[in-house]
Amino acid sequence: MRIAVYPGSFDPITNGHLDIIERASRVYDKLVVGVLSNASKTPLFSAEKRVEMIRLVTKHLDNVEVDTFTGLLVDFAASKNATVIVKGLRTVADFEYEFQMALLN
Repeated sequence: MRIAVYPGSFDPITNGHLDIIERASRVYDKLVVGVLSNASKTPLFSAEKRVEMIRLVTKHLDNVEVDTFTGLLVDFAASKNATVIVKGLRTVADFEYEFQMALLN
């Protein structure tokens, strides 16, 4: 089974996030949307509310699971038996940042 994780703060979820979720759900057997709960930031919505919103807009996707996590993304992915991390890119700067994070992970 091919399992992927799509991490983010999703504060709030956007149409761009939903587009990535829908596309990734067609590529992987299971997609886990990981909502980051970061105690050092003050989000607009609580982690629980963000999970609820994502579940609502993805209810038509049977292979999508939504969960919260703290700590390292690589540890969360391992806990879900994921072998792929899905990321969205908007600009070249996003690519450069994500490339560095991929090398770190």
